[in-house]
Amino acid sequence: MDHHILQRVQCFQGNLGKIAKSIPLVRMGPCLPGATERTSKDGTAGVPNLQLYDVKTGTCLKAFIQKKMQNWCPSWSEDETICARNVNNEVHFFENNNFNTTANKLHLQKINDFVLSPGPQPYKVAVYVPGSKGAPSFVRLYKYPNFDGPHAALANKSFFKADKVTMLWNKKATAVLVIASTDVDKTGASYYGEQTLHYIATNGESAVVQLPKTGPIYDVIWNSNSTEFCAVYGFMPAKATIFNLKCDPVFDFGTGPRNAAYYSPHGHILVLAGFGNLRGQMEVWDVKNYKLISKPVASDSTYFAWCPDGEHILTATCAPRLRVNNGYKIWHYTGSILHKYDVPSNVELWQVSWQPFLDGIFPAKTITYQAVPSDLPSEEPKTATAYRPPALRNKPITNSKLHEEEPPQNMKPQPGNDKPLSKTALKNQRKHEAKKAAKQEARSDKSLDLSPTPTSQSSAQNTVSQPTSGDPEVDKKIKNLKKKLKAIEQLKEQAATGKQLEKNQLEKIQKEKALLQELEDLELGI
Repeated sequence: MDHHILQRVQCFQGNLGKIAKSIPLVRMGPCLPGATERTSKDGTAGVPNLQLYDVKTGTCLKAFIQKKMQNWCPSWSEDETICARNVNNEVHFFENNNFNTTANKLHLQKINDFVLSPGPQPYKVAVYVPGSKGAPSFVRLYKYPNFDGPHAALANKSFFKADKVTMLWNKKATAVLVIASTDVDKTGASYYGEQTLHYIATNGESAVVQLPKTGPIYDVIWNSNSTEFCAVYGFMPAKATIFNLKCDPVFDFGTGPRNAAYYSPHGHILVLAGFGNLRGQMEVWDVKNYKLISKPVASDSTYFAWCPDGEHILTATCAPRLRVNNGYKIWHYTGSILHKYDVPSNVELWQVSWQPFLDGIFPAKTITYQAVPSDLPSEEPKTATAYRPPALRNKPITNSKLHEEEPPQNMKPQPGNDKPLSKTALKNQRKHEAKKAAKQEARSDKSLDLSPTPTSQSSAQNTVSQPTSGDPEVDKKIKNLKKKLKAIEQLKEQAATGKQLEKNQLEKIQKEKALLQELEDLELGI
């Protein structure tokens, strides 16, 4: 492997905190020796516990009183011209690292979080305000420093079911993806709570991204071209889909053991990976032609990063996530391991990072599908043998899967008309299915009322449609019970096809046994 590639990797034995490229260094913690209690301009009393340092001279530029542990860290624009900080229903903006004067303020009641846009001027900021007392949460986009007036916001998106949000700007600062999360799923379907994905553009457009599979949203990432994004979502095996700026699906990668997605710096290669509690399987895709390049496996990896050249990949096993078998590997995207380093058993590796480069230093190269040569052997994943009880050890092994994985859309056996439905087509299809189900239910109820129910062979030729007790109230109860049982059967059929049922529908199914017993008692009394 070329020596200059190795020089782009830096290993660290610790973290100093968030550092701006030039100044300052942010420190959050106990106050400095000799610090005294004071009251800040915003009325907050206490001892300053947030300090900003000039990393060149080591002098403290400014000290603030920071009460909240969440969203406390100041944020800089990429050129470090402006710095923003969340302070009691306001975002304070400082210019040119002058922290003695607040250049601008964005005031919103109960503001919880904000994110500055990437890139040069004009700067934009996305702010999040959580909902309360039945009012929805919302995210608004502003252009700095135009914060005043009823029409100052570039865009607004409100939504329910949000205890916290993650806001992701695209590279051109034209749109934001918002992952809204709740801590608890009230339907009981997921341990991880509920997540929804929203799209907001600076031109005022907004939409809910319709995800075809229910379950958690593991990862969402923008392509560097800012025209598409990839989402990894759904109960395992998770689905991965690329969407365009209209939030319509462009390509469906099917399902697999994955929980993360990584676009290359040039945006022409996408890696879908399963790290953490998954085995480290990776799928490397050419997203121009939607063709699979390689499927390497990086077991026990806790870190992944693309090299700025768009050709090499870094995976690492770091402490404290894992304290054994620490080390890193450098791969070519075709699946070859070009370099491997294992730290000694008594040493922990805390952080690994590529040396940064400015955009445009490395031009995009033509994608190759042939694995590049390497002196290191490819590592085959260790396959664990499943436990077999003694009674089955001398019998043939039968392969069974808990889940059938869905192939990518261009590898499905059906020919070309299996493209993902657009948002409008999906909505129309659901309406059509709902109308069809309603008609079928109405027909079944009608046939249930009119269908003959012979009680014995001798009454088979009788014109009486069903037995009567002579008591109209009892007959009415029997009829209603049969309708309820018929509805429960339909719900069970829907659940068997994989449809997610509502809480009240699940409660209806649980009442089936009691309804059957009640029907039997009434019929025995006839």
